[in-house]
Amino acid sequence: MSGPRYLVAMTLVLSLALVPLAHAKPAPTLTQNLSQDFTKPSSALGALGDTTLVGMGLGLLDYAGLHNLDHPVTQDTSGLYAVAKTPNFPFELIMTTLGAAIWEGGQTRLGHTLWQSLDAAALAGVSTQILKFTFQRNRPSQSPNNPNLWFQGIHSQSFPSGDVSSITALVTPLILTYKRRDPAVWALALVPAFDMVARVKAHGHWETDVAAGAVIGALSGYYAHERHSPFILSLLPHGFYMGLKTAF
Repeated sequence: MSGPRYLVAMTLVLSLALVPLAHAKPAPTLTQNLSQDFTKPSSALGALGDTTLVGMGLGLLDYAGLHNLDHPVTQDTSGLYAVAKTPNFPFELIMTTLGAAIWEGGQTRLGHTLWQSLDAAALAGVSTQILKFTFQRNRPSQSPNNPNLWFQGIHSQSFPSGDVSSITALVTPLILTYKRRDPAVWALALVPAFDMVARVKAHGHWETDVAAGAVIGALSGYYAHERHSPFILSLLPHGFYMGLKTAF
C-alpha cells in the first residue's frame, strides 16, 4: 500500500470512529414526536450523512488496498443467476414491499415494519448513488482484469452495489423486528447474500463492491428500524396509515 493511500485510509478510519459521538444525544422519551424529528437535519440528514460517511470510509479503504481482495470470476448469468442481468430484481422487491405496506397500513406490526423497510431502501439508494458518483469505479465488465480503476467518469459506477444495498435495506427491519419471536426470519438474509453472488458472477460488481453495499444496506435498515414512525408514511395521506385492508 502506498504512503498517500495509507494516510487517506487511516484518516477515514479515525473519522468513522467519531460518527457515534457526533450524533450522540439523550434517549427520547415515549412522548416525543419522532416522526417530526426525522425531518430535522440532525436526524434525516444525519442518517444520510452517517451511511454516506461509512460508505466513503469503505471506498477509501478499498481504493487504498482492499481492492487487492478482488479477483475476476467466470461470468455466469444462466439459471438463477439470470436475475442479476437487469435491475428488475430489486425493483420488483421494492414494489412488492410497497404494495404490501399500502395494504397493511401503518397500524399493524407488519405494516409498520414494511414502511420502515421502504425508508431503509430509500436511504440506502441515495447513499449509494452519492458514492457511485464519487468513486466512479469501473465494473468488471468494463475492465475484467483490473479492479483498481477508480475515478473513470460518471459512467463507471461499480462501487458500491446499489442492488445489494437496496435488498439488504429491505430485509433488515424485518429481521430486527421479528428475530426474537420468529428466528426463521433470519432466512431473509439469504436474499441479499444470493444477490451478492449473482452480481459478481454477472460482472456487474467486484467482491468488495457488494460487501460495501451490504454494509450500507444493513446500516440503513438499522436506522429505519430505530425510528418509531416511518418517514415516508408520515408524508402520505392518512388513508395510507389505515391501510387498504381496513377499507375493505
